[in-house]
Amino acid sequence: MRVSPGSSLAERLEVVQDRITRAAQSAGRRSDEIHMLAVTKVFPASAIVEAYQLGLRDFGENYVQEFETKHAEVAGLAGARFHLIGHLQSNKSRRASELFQVIQTIDSPKLARRLNEAGRDLDVMLEVKLSEEEAKSGASPEELPALIEAVRTCPRLKLLGLMTMPPWSDDPEPSRPYFRKLRELAEQHRLSQLSMGMSHDLEVAIQEGATTVRIGTALFGLRRKQ
Repeated sequence: MRVSPGSSLAERLEVVQDRITRAAQSAGRRSDEIHMLAVTKVFPASAIVEAYQLGLRDFGENYVQEFETKHAEVAGLAGARFHLIGHLQSNKSRRASELFQVIQTIDSPKLARRLNEAGRDLDVMLEVKLSEEEAKSGASPEELPALIEAVRTCPRLKLLGLMTMPPWSDDPEPSRPYFRKLRELAEQHRLSQLSMGMSHDLEVAIQEGATTVRIGTALFGLRRKQ
């Protein structure tokens, strides 16, 4: 998904919101059922502040250490919620619980217990690995029942739903079977929220039931090193 040269964040946000509205309408859904998570990985804290000023409240980051460097500048944004959407090692669980309100990438009972022991209330999602790519993290569909049970025994964790990351493709259609499978798993386990879809395939994700789409490039442009 390319961003038009010279366009402002406000203009790009309007385009993404229109895409979400159109996709929801085509799927017979309401656009207010779908939340936009602004992915600010590798972008400075000022990008979060600008997006916040335009009305966005949910922001996704991939790395605990990177977000630590931004946290002081954004901690005072009332109502902002920060989601960890990258793989979390259990030895960083305490710090993650201090920085984020939502952890979308729980993939083991051990990690769930560590987050629970950190002592802060957290909204959480379970990351499901549906592809064969070794680089992808997540629990297998077969591991989900035990993982769900483990999370539900943790009083500090509120289980929202499932998330996944399909193999990358410029064509959005190859993502569809992965999104469909995640929806089927959520229905099977009576979970209501689905975090899936990015800038290039958000329409397909919404058609398959996404409740959260994770948008970075379409809002902020190609990622660059700071």
